Amino acid sequence: MFTIKNNITNEIIINKSRFIGKLFKINSKDEVDNILKSLKHDYKDATHYTFAYIIGNTKRFNDDGEPSGTAGIPILNVLENNNLDYILCVVIRYFGGIKLGAGGLVRAYSKCCNSCIKASKIIELIEGYEIELSFTYEQIKIIEKIIFEKEIVDKTFKNSITFKLHISIDRFNEIKNIIELENIKYTIKNTLLVSK
Repeated sequence: MFTIKNNITNEIIINKSRFIGKLFKINSKDEVDNILKSLKHDYKDATHYTFAYIIGNTKRFNDDGEPSGTAGIPILNVLENNNLDYILCVVIRYFGGIKLGAGGLVRAYSKCCNSCIKASKIIELIEGYEIELSFTYEQIKIIEKIIFEKEIVDKTFKNSITFKLHISIDRFNEIKNIIELENIKYTIKNTLLVSK
């Protein structure tokens, strides 16, 4: 499985209709809702906000008022055909006054999603864990030596420090002994795919 390294935007114009494609690397359904809300605010006067996403075994799509099967499913098909996961593609359409017909819409939405993928840096996903580490302020230097910044997805500073990590199984096995030796508490929350 693969995903994108960075979020990306790409735009195409077909028969005066403007299709703005946006690809997002995501980890949860909540992110999808927040991104859609934000896009609807940023592109207030758009005609349609169609999308598809894949998070593990969860796959969803929405035609957002386009004829059934002409937007969301074509976008989802492109994501699946490219073996992508933890991915959201939103295509924002500004109607240009010329109807494209069902076939034309399928081609337009597919092309827009494909153009985003072609402009992206694709990275491989491997099996990993979502882990929570809890440690004292005195132990932060140890953590900074053994954890890569890219593995940290959340930090909480209270009486103690909590880091949420997305880390490959191999990397976790490398650092597990140090964590246990230093009496750093850890909890494996989930298994998931992480970038290689």
